[in-house]
Amino acid sequence: MSWLAAPPPSTTDDQQSVPVTLDEAAERATDAAGWVEQNWATWLNTGLKIVLILIVALTLRMLVRKALTKLIDRMNRSAQAVEGTALGGLLVNAERRRQRSEAIGSVLRSVASFVILGTAALMILGAFKIDLAPLLASAGVAGVAIGFGARNLVTDFLSGVFMILEDQYGVGDSIDAGVASGEVIEVGLRVTKLRGADGEIWYVRNGEIKRIGNLSQGWATAAVDITVRPTEDLDRVREVIVTATEAMSKDEPWNERLWGPVEVLGLTEVLLDSMTLRVAAKTMPGTRLGVERELRWRVKRALDAEGISIVGGLPLDVTPAKADPTAGVNAPSVFGSLSSPQSAAASPLPKPGK
Repeated sequence: MSWLAAPPPSTTDDQQSVPVTLDEAAERATDAAGWVEQNWATWLNTGLKIVLILIVALTLRMLVRKALTKLIDRMNRSAQAVEGTALGGLLVNAERRRQRSEAIGSVLRSVASFVILGTAALMILGAFKIDLAPLLASAGVAGVAIGFGARNLVTDFLSGVFMILEDQYGVGDSIDAGVASGEVIEVGLRVTKLRGADGEIWYVRNGEIKRIGNLSQGWATAAVDITVRPTEDLDRVREVIVTATEAMSKDEPWNERLWGPVEVLGLTEVLLDSMTLRVAAKTMPGTRLGVERELRWRVKRALDAEGISIVGGLPLDVTPAKADPTAGVNAPSVFGSLSSPQSAAASPLPKPGK
């Protein structure tokens, strides 16, 4: 009977369902297994290559960092070996050398890690069959653009690296950098911070420093000029100065700050009303100004005790000139006399009829 017939299947997409037979499912599973089996060797090869690259890179990085650490430790031990000797007095102290060595080691370790890990990353990308030529070309173009735009930054960085490597100055040193001078309070790879004599802080780019005068390395020279009357006995003046400076070299803390005897170098200037003697001594770095002030103090007191006067500037016996009493008197004039022709000519004419 027609009413018992099965209804026709719907032709709409949302109601249509295609049953998957067992044969089709088996065929699909077979295709997937064949694809996995076909690419398994490639996957295993790529994975092993990536693991090998990572192991080699990390091992090499560890070995390089350990070698740099041993090198820094050896530098610190060599600095401690000369500490306290005559040679060590002319070099920077062990703490300064340690800080410098640590800074150098930090820079070298960072550069080594960047190079090794960067190379490993490129090799891993190559293992994935990624064409590195466009990437390297883009990186080269970007590097050139950044180099032109940030050339001052690159100059500052390279100058800072070489300043640290060559130990041109360090924290606590008093330097003259040309554009600014003062005590170094921070040394960076790009900027050096200085504290000036008035307390101001100068931020100096390392690339702008063309010359450096380090006043804290080695030793300094304290020099004092003493001006006396030309009639003084030079041998007596020398004896007084030597006695005063010898007493100073035995007192603390000047016995540590003076690294040599105070010497009277001789006359530096001879004039009609004065003569100048120069006194100089080697001092500990950074103590020159204090030693000079103490030398002036002691020499002045010693000369005063012996009746020797220090001269200079205006003479003390200059008396002001007396005022001229005629300075306020007006100059004589012909108009002061009523009988002079000029006064008569300047007198008003009488009115007619008078």
